[in-house]
Amino acid sequence: MAMATVNPATGETVFETELHSVAEVESRLAKAQLAHESLRRMSFADRAALMVVAAEIMETEVEDSAAMMTLEMGKPISQARAEVLKCAKNLRFYAAKSEEFLAPQPLDDPSQVGASKAMGIWQPLGVVLAVMPWNFPLWQVIRFAAPALMAGNSGVLKHASNVPQTALYLDKLFGRAGFPEGAFTTLMISASSVAAVIDDSRVRAVTLTGSEPAGRAVAMRAGSQVKPSVLELGGSDAFIITSNADIEQAATVAVTARVNNNGQSCVAGKRFLVFADVYDQFVDSFVAKMSALKMGDPMDETVQLGPLATASGKKDIVELVEDAKSKGARVLCGGETPEGPGFFYPATVIDQITDDMRIVMEETFGPVASVYKVQDRDEAVRVANQTTFGLSSAVWTNDESEQEFFVEQLQAGAVFINGMTISYPELAFGGIKDSGFGRELSDAGIKEFCNLKTVWKA
Repeated sequence: MAMATVNPATGETVFETELHSVAEVESRLAKAQLAHESLRRMSFADRAALMVVAAEIMETEVEDSAAMMTLEMGKPISQARAEVLKCAKNLRFYAAKSEEFLAPQPLDDPSQVGASKAMGIWQPLGVVLAVMPWNFPLWQVIRFAAPALMAGNSGVLKHASNVPQTALYLDKLFGRAGFPEGAFTTLMISASSVAAVIDDSRVRAVTLTGSEPAGRAVAMRAGSQVKPSVLELGGSDAFIITSNADIEQAATVAVTARVNNNGQSCVAGKRFLVFADVYDQFVDSFVAKMSALKMGDPMDETVQLGPLATASGKKDIVELVEDAKSKGARVLCGGETPEGPGFFYPATVIDQITDDMRIVMEETFGPVASVYKVQDRDEAVRVANQTTFGLSSAVWTNDESEQEFFVEQLQAGAVFINGMTISYPELAFGGIKDSGFGRELSDAGIKEFCNLKTVWKA
């Protein structure tokens, strides 16, 4: 059995590699365990120096890495380039901040617990398995790997089957930077082999970014082995436009929020909830901007919308839109599958959505925007919170009391005011409800895979 790169712009298979044997998986897990023992004894300064080298490698190779990602999953080349540089930024961030984040936490007055000294110290757990998706094939991995390695853990990656070249690049990256052999390694295995890796006694924790069903399976397996896990799953983020919003700016940002990464982002505006008195104004502008996007070869610097990553992803989007159309939804632009090779689907806006449509509750992983007319902030919150997801959200309003209301009432891991959701190394990232649990990035991300050990001295 092989893992393969299928160029989503043409549908052609351009690269194949064989899966690892059981013996190879065993060898890599053994090396990961040894690497952890070495890493945990290194100083923060020594680990940081190696992390900076990894950042420099990524920055030097940005053009080649960007082209590799675009070939494998179809994101526009300009966005691929930005993803590589964001990864390098994250590596540098954790190189600079990890020692501060994991500093000992002494009790101000240890005598209150009958001690001369009392504190909490952070220590790495060991080998951490990362099960990662194809949509941000470098960023999703690096945002885990940087804090994990800086804490003294080692990382083992099971990447998505359609991005094998990216998986192999990551397999070598940290070793090239000078990290101990096995500090970060890729397992070229099938999804059915993940359970056995989770069960391995050397693996002490698991993180997954991906679909809700995959997250449930991994969390159940990890739980059965009493191992912690972090899950970042699907999202159906609300993007709310109120009466006093800057409508033109909101429409401009809404387009980026919906079609960034060809619409294949968990944390993205998908449901656009617009107050009734500005509905027509917003929709007219939004539809015009979505209709004007240039779709085509993602290697073309001028293209704004490339293909979906897989044939199955395109099929899913087509079925969601056709279901909505058959039940009375109005298609304001797009909505028709283009002829020709590749997995292309146009920027699409639909409204007049009713609760019997699948698109109300299911995630749209593609450039399709659902627009809802709401009467006031209470209805906006009700519609925003009606899905089982709770990853992020965006609210456009210049009223401070209204901003406070939405921050308090929206059921999500984040609320962005007058902007679109973006992940930053400095801010915690993650969701609630069926969007998962645990946090990545910031100090929260590095602490997820550490043991907070209490130290008490008489």
